[in-house]
Amino acid sequence: KHLTLENRIYIENELNKGTSFKDIARFLCKDPTTISKEIRAHRLSDWYHKGTFYNAKNFCIHRYHCKKTNACGKIVLCGIKCTSCPTCNQTCRDFEKERCSRLDRAPYVCNGCTKKI
Repeated sequence: KHLTLENRIYIENELNKGTSFKDIARFLCKDPTTISKEIRAHRLSDWYHKGTFYNAKNFCIHRYHCKKTNACGKIVLCGIKCTSCPTCNQTCRDFEKERCSRLDRAPYVCNGCTKKI
């Protein structure tokens, strides 16, 4: 409503460069709060569907140390570890979704993050 498509594209490009809200707002002649609200309102909340930390399917915080097999119970003789199975996300009782704490504070997105894949 307050920002044009060109403004939004500019914001995205500047976030990729690591520019602060204050500098972006100064260039667009807007309040930094407007920039912050715009970013928070239009970011993807399902960031984990694209894959996280070199793993595109399993989003459990325990996946690197988990020894469980056949948590889903679908296959009787399943010897595959649940860490490499995408159904673990829905069936395991110990499943805890991984969440990046950087998304809770500015800039609220992965743009410009050094850990971004």
